[in-house]
Amino acid sequence: MTGMTVLAETAGEDRNPLVPELYDIFWSAVCLLVIGIVFYKYVVPRLMKVLDERAEKIEGGIARAEVAQEEAQQTLEQYKQQLADARLEAARIREEARTQGQDILAQMRTEAQAESDRIVAAGHSQLEAQRQQIQNELRSEVGRTAVDLAEKVIGQSVSDEAKQAASIERFLTELDESNAGIGVGR
Repeated sequence: MTGMTVLAETAGEDRNPLVPELYDIFWSAVCLLVIGIVFYKYVVPRLMKVLDERAEKIEGGIARAEVAQEEAQQTLEQYKQQLADARLEAARIREEARTQGQDILAQMRTEAQAESDRIVAAGHSQLEAQRQQIQNELRSEVGRTAVDLAEKVIGQSVSDEAKQAASIERFLTELDESNAGIGVGR
């Protein structure tokens, strides 16, 4: 048998093989303590620093997101207000245009009525002037015809202009009076 087996047999056979020796436990504890101290001194602060930076970034991102959301909400409210104001302005402009259109239409109707009245009045005055002209022409024509008839009936010339004009005027006056009596005339 080998030398180790002999030592194990001599040290005590009743020892549990699963329990390590005291020197193994001591040196393992020292190594674990050194590794723990190094880990606690160097690794944990760096890890905490990284975690704190990430926490700050996350908190900063959340804060920026909240600020951006508030700004977006304010912008949305401003947009809604501007849209409502624009709608009110558009309604006011439409109403003004409608009112102006009605005013223009009323003014055009008034101008058209005035023009129509002017044209009718001009037509009446023109008709009156033509009637007077025709009446004057008819008087002179009737007068000449009456003088011609009188000359033919009497057989002599009625050449006195004053007598002729007075006779014609008297005849036409009597004719007007007789026409007025039977409803003929103006």
